[in-house]
Amino acid sequence: MSTPNDVIRLTAARAALGGRPVLRGVDLSVAPGEVVALLGANGSGKSTTVKTVVGSVPLTGGERELFGTPGARFRAWHRIGYVPQRTTAAGGVPATVREVVATGRLARHGLLPLRRRDKAAVNQALDAVGLLARADDSVANLSGGQQQRVLIARALVGGPELLIMDEPMAGVDLASQQVLADTLRREVAKGVAVLLVLHELGPLEPLIDRTVLLRDGLVLHDGPPGTTPTTGDHHGQELHDHAHHDHALHDHAHHHADDPKTHDHTQHGLLI
Repeated sequence: MSTPNDVIRLTAARAALGGRPVLRGVDLSVAPGEVVALLGANGSGKSTTVKTVVGSVPLTGGERELFGTPGARFRAWHRIGYVPQRTTAAGGVPATVREVVATGRLARHGLLPLRRRDKAAVNQALDAVGLLARADDSVANLSGGQQQRVLIARALVGGPELLIMDEPMAGVDLASQQVLADTLRREVAKGVAVLLVLHELGPLEPLIDRTVLLRDGLVLHDGPPGTTPTTGDHHGQELHDHAHHDHALHDHAHHHADDPKTHDHTQHGLLI
């Protein structure tokens, strides 16, 4: 249910990749302090939905608003922290944990040297994900779960009002999943809104206010986690099949968690 104060609002959003329609009329809203999980099988449009929100995939129809501002006019990217899908913190470039996290301050003041408050924010973000003691280590020497924590710290360091995370649980160990859950709990308590792409709710389930189930670029269901269709209704077997398929994908992602082949790119001040 959308409200005038929504931090995200997509209305009849349509988008295409390579000329192929991917989103075919998605309505999505996220209110301040709300945690919304996007669910669905691989190819259902989850990641494309988040990419339209941050502007890396343009809409071919419909409307997008961020903090009440039409997407085309939105410039306050420091208000958003973004953890992209299946990337590595190292990005193929030698860097320390502290250096990677510090790039999350770019949306606030560009390439200026870090000030005292920036350095304090980096330390605070690293402490929040339990990696302050590894601040001067090379990111390449961290495990896949620890690298994911670095990316989460990078998203937190700008003090965002909205966190967007695309499959933050994929391929990470249980300890890192719990760190993520604890970190999000603290951020939500501050009033931060969260949009998550998930294959399974896992330890994040108690934090989630709404689940939005996508299928073939359309919203199949939008409601509290306990109201998601079950195997007893018209869409239940489909949801069960999606969950089974996504569990296999999750296992595959876990197997390749430390694959360093992907790289970060910069879009609108967000590292994506």
